[in-house]
Amino acid sequence: MHMTKIFPVILITLDVAAAVVYCWHGDFKHAVYWLAAATLTATVTF
Repeated sequence: MHMTKIFPVILITLDVAAAVVYCWHGDFKHAVYWLAAATLTATVTF
C-alpha cells in the first residue's frame, strides 16, 4: 500500500465504525449516512 492511501483507509475504517455504533443503538439513518460516506471515500480513493 502506498503511503498516500493510509489516511483514506483510516477514514473509511472510522466511517464504518461509526456506522456500526449507530446501528447498534438503533439509529439506522445515521448508520446509512456513515456507510455512504465510507463508500464515497473508497470510490474516490480506489
